[in-house]
Amino acid sequence: MAVENAGITDIADTGDAGSTTEAVAATATRYPVAPGVRLKVRSGPGTQYQLVRTLPLGASVPITCQKPGEWVAGTYGTTNIWDNIGSGQYVSDSYVKTGSDGYVAGRCS
Repeated sequence: MAVENAGITDIADTGDAGSTTEAVAATATRYPVAPGVRLKVRSGPGTQYQLVRTLPLGASVPITCQKPGEWVAGTYGTTNIWDNIGSGQYVSDSYVKTGSDGYVAGRCS
């Protein structure tokens, strides 16, 4: 299990997501990332996927859909649920405070 939040510097969001994705993200419920964590955003549901960016401390994320992937142990437990926070952007649900151990959004296709 990979825990990948220590010693990471922030990476700026390039903002090149499509307008449809931005509209969905704007209406999705936002959930806080665990305190003190600069969460890595991956291109798919696992640590083997490409690093897209790193969220700053105190970030909150919109969960547009969720899908199973690599198991990760984090601040809020161990899970294989990955949250889609934008087009081609996934974070481990183990670092997102959703108030649930299960799915809080529909499954990604």
